[in-house]
Amino acid sequence: MSILILHFLFLILCSYKLLMKILFRVYQWLIAAPILLVLTIVIALVTILGSFVNSNWWGFYPPKFWARCWCWLFFVKVVVVNSELIDRKQSYVFIANHQGVFDIFSVYGYLKHNFKWMMRKGLNNIPLIGAACKASGHIMVDNSTPTAIKKTMGVAKKKLSNGMSLFIFPEGRRTYTGKMGAFKHGAFKLALDFNLPIVPITISGSYDIMPRTTFNIKPGKITITLHEPIYPTECGHDFGQVIGDCYRIIQSDLPQNLQNTDNQN
Repeated sequence: MSILILHFLFLILCSYKLLMKILFRVYQWLIAAPILLVLTIVIALVTILGSFVNSNWWGFYPPKFWARCWCWLFFVKVVVVNSELIDRKQSYVFIANHQGVFDIFSVYGYLKHNFKWMMRKGLNNIPLIGAACKASGHIMVDNSTPTAIKKTMGVAKKKLSNGMSLFIFPEGRRTYTGKMGAFKHGAFKLALDFNLPIVPITISGSYDIMPRTTFNIKPGKITITLHEPIYPTECGHDFGQVIGDCYRIIQSDLPQNLQNTDNQN
């Protein structure tokens, strides 16, 4: 009799989980998605227009609200650890792992420091969003020719002052497995050429919320862990040393099952 009761309770639990999953999918696509589509269009237009006045303010705070809305509407809790390690008046290069699309929403929404994204030039082609990114002054990396790279660096150096920082995902793309991929040396070297303090950041939990292989989202928790800044010496950063150190530091705060046994760099 007790076995039958336990079996019955198990079936109820499974049915409840399935029902909640179905209800959340309905909510995601029929309620949250339309709201976010309209909000994305509005925020993009506000950002574009406002950036004519002040791209540092309008290119950061409206998108910050937009990013938080993604987290709020999908019940994603974001926790930032060690935020006291950074000074708002200091410019940094933030280096982070890239688990999923919610990395962008969590960082943009909850990192209490104004920054510019370093992004692939191809992202400029996304309708409206690309225009908003360009108006905001985010750094579109054009590495097609040495002249184009030099131009990118010149534009970026003018923007990185008075507490304005740079944020890059040196893996270049989101991971398929949750584990860190190798850092792309080109993007990393561009960041080091600015000769600013480097802050390694570990993003954990984003992969569970929305892996690269699906458009379905699960509520959950993302932890953003800031690590001690790495300051350049009088001769600048040692490229080989810094890229290895950043990789190890970032990976050290990931769950054990998402850590690589060997350094990919």
